[in-house]
Amino acid sequence: MSAPAPRPELPTLPVTFRPTRTRVVLLTVGAAMFVVITVIAMSLDQLSPGERVSFIFTALLFFAVLALLSRPKVVADDHGVTVVNLTRTRRLSWAEILRVNLRVGDPWVFLDLSDGTSMPALGIQPGIAKEQAIRDARTLRALAENHGTCTENG
Repeated sequence: MSAPAPRPELPTLPVTFRPTRTRVVLLTVGAAMFVVITVIAMSLDQLSPGERVSFIFTALLFFAVLALLSRPKVVADDHGVTVVNLTRTRRLSWAEILRVNLRVGDPWVFLDLSDGTSMPALGIQPGIAKEQAIRDARTLRALAENHGTCTENG
């Protein structure tokens, strides 16, 4: 059995956790797609103005979806945690967070809550930056243990 991971030093609050690399990739790809589709729409002579507008509108929709996917973050402050997922934002007090989990194979952190439910926190996800996600999850766990009733697990 391996030794437990060292407890991270607590950061100065407020602190924001977000998948920065994933966000950069999504927004860069979205901007590039928008530019390419717009250039193509403007350079094709056989398109009517309405068709050009529909091309640009479609490119804007693609960009909006990728921007929505880049939205998740977790913000911790003295009073609790704000979890911003794709379409929903939820404010939690420290006492509501019983456990912070990021197990092998999990796509993102899960928060076990005092009401018996589990909530995904997409702002910490190991997709592109696994080591950063592990550090962020440990830091959030340490903050929850320090400020609330959190117990260590996973």
